[in-house]
Amino acid sequence: MGLGRKIRDKAQAVKGWARQRLGRATGNQRLQAAGKTDRVVGNLKQAGRKVKDAFKR
Repeated sequence: MGLGRKIRDKAQAVKGWARQRLGRATGNQRLQAAGKTDRVVGNLKQAGRKVKDAFKR
């Protein structure tokens, strides 16, 4: 797994977590939903790359 992609996927998950928390704190459901989407997508990308790397070995 390339380090750049790993960092980018982790950053997307962290950004999603922050947006979700901000949306929850302000009562903004759209921001909360967008944050959850970013978080889930980032985590799925990380998991997909881990599986891909596991099969390369």
